Amino acid sequence: MAKPRTPLSREQVLREAIYLADRIGFESLTMRKLGRELGVEAMSLYHHVAGKDVLLDDMIDVVWGEVVLPPARGDWRAAIRRTAVSAHKTLLRHPWACGLTISSGRIHPARLRYIDAILARLHGAGLPAAVTYHAYHAIDSHIIGFSMWVHGHTTGAGRRDEQVMATAMRHVAQECPHLAEHIRQHRQHHRSAGRTDEFTLVLDFILDGLDQARTNN
Repeated sequence: MAKPRTPLSREQVLREAIYLADRIGFESLTMRKLGRELGVEAMSLYHHVAGKDVLLDDMIDVVWGEVVLPPARGDWRAAIRRTAVSAHKTLLRHPWACGLTISSGRIHPARLRYIDAILARLHGAGLPAAVTYHAYHAIDSHIIGFSMWVHGHTTGAGRRDEQVMATAMRHVAQECPHLAEHIRQHRQHHRSAGRTDEFTLVLDFILDGLDQARTNN
């Protein structure tokens, strides 16, 4: 006698959708493909999500829920640094999430909690309200922007850029030595894109500036 099938849960649907999007990209994700991966008809998925747009928004919420939030107490700088690194690594695991986070016009509760937690730590550090406002945007822009940069250098587009850089190097080596050196470094970083120390280098610059602003307040 065959065992009864375990009922499909919304969490299973979202986790499988994220796994599939990580492999093939969210553009190629369809309800039919997702149903096939789960071993059900696509129509069965509509008991858990209303459609692909809702599915994608729920997937973003799950992804941001993976980020380690800063604790309410302790060293503010270490707390924010840890959260920023966690967010960056999370976005590296899910290449599609950066663009969807920016383009989606819907509210994602997990991301709201993430934003609120960072703002709370910045405020608790004694930063003026105006500085806290800009500080959050500087940190979040670095997280999302750097993560997108890494993804751009680990895709086909990034590999094509390697050829462009090689051609540019031949043209500028004589007349623009500083640019030539930058291109050389860029090609090296292209091969090591995704290293956490590259991300934290600029993150620490931002935190150094905020610490100085806090001290001068």
